[in-house]
Amino acid sequence: MKAIIHAKIYTVTGPVYDDGIILFEDGKIVSVGTDIEIPRDAQVIDLQGKIVTPGLIDIHTHIGVFPGLNTMPGSSDGNEMSNPITPEVRALDAVNPSDISIEKTRKAGFTTVYTLPGSANLIGGTGIALKLRGKTVEEMAIPNTENMKFAFGENPKRVYGSDRKMPVTRMGNAALVRKTLYEAKNYSDALLAYENGKSEKPKPDFRLDPLVPVVRGQMRCRMHAHRADDIMTAIRIGKEFNLDFSIEHCTEGWKIADVLAENHIPCMVGPMMMGPLKEEMWGERLDMAAILENAGVNICLIADMSYDTQWLPIKIGVAIREGLPWEKALEAVTIRPAKEIGLENRIGSIEPGKDADFAIFDGDPFSNYTKCLHTFIDGKEW
Repeated sequence: MKAIIHAKIYTVTGPVYDDGIILFEDGKIVSVGTDIEIPRDAQVIDLQGKIVTPGLIDIHTHIGVFPGLNTMPGSSDGNEMSNPITPEVRALDAVNPSDISIEKTRKAGFTTVYTLPGSANLIGGTGIALKLRGKTVEEMAIPNTENMKFAFGENPKRVYGSDRKMPVTRMGNAALVRKTLYEAKNYSDALLAYENGKSEKPKPDFRLDPLVPVVRGQMRCRMHAHRADDIMTAIRIGKEFNLDFSIEHCTEGWKIADVLAENHIPCMVGPMMMGPLKEEMWGERLDMAAILENAGVNICLIADMSYDTQWLPIKIGVAIREGLPWEKALEAVTIRPAKEIGLENRIGSIEPGKDADFAIFDGDPFSNYTKCLHTFIDGKEW
């Protein structure tokens, strides 16, 4: 048994304890509060007023897939740029547990990330949630958290259009996604007919198989879209095929915040300070997270690139300066992303029975003056 004492504890889903105690054992939280009896044989960690939050979560990264250490020319396993439609590839098969970004991210207070293929392809394959510990991807990966990556806008048409290969335009982007989902829906229907004894089993299709849970609404689709018109295209297609989907980046989402709120579409917002690196990001605003939050959109805050998650808390601090409520900001990197990947029963808040994942700070977690002093994952300090 271990006991954290004299800590300011932000549970996220419950009270804030100014002088709190957390008991944890065998990787799980046993109790949290103020009036708690500490076993005599417990290992006591006296934080002397330091701040404890749940382990932070970045729900959209490429950690382990795009290397934290760059080479010239760039070497990356994040984009299978041989075909604009590659639902059969898995980020799991490319994660490098030795990626320098993992340690950097963990030392910043992050205990869980979601790593995805890149956005070169219209349908880019599945991502996976990772705990930032262990020597192999099998130790890191959290089973049954696969989401399918989609991408709209400039990236797919830039990668393939230069060779005069579809997609060359935004029209081509949408058409090719529709065509693939149409084929996947027909394949899924044929499988259902076979399962119900109404037809012969269809010929196996390795490319369409991963899209069966997508068109059945059983797998989340992560729709990369920056510009407002690309966001609307993603929404249009999502509705046409009854998909379970989120908008990733949502750079110009502030222009259509009412639409996103009315349709209850979750948005993974960020990167928030990249600047006008490419045309579709010219509409970036420092207050875009605040605008979406205040409009009633369910947002999570993300860093995107592998090496940048360690700086996400500082960027969140800027979003708070621009109007995002502090408590909502903390939710947006803890319990909200946990819910979006179906792990709210394990991570995202400090509650009995959940994983003992904590970040310990010497000040406001979202201040650039603050250091993360300790990171615990499953009750072990890393």
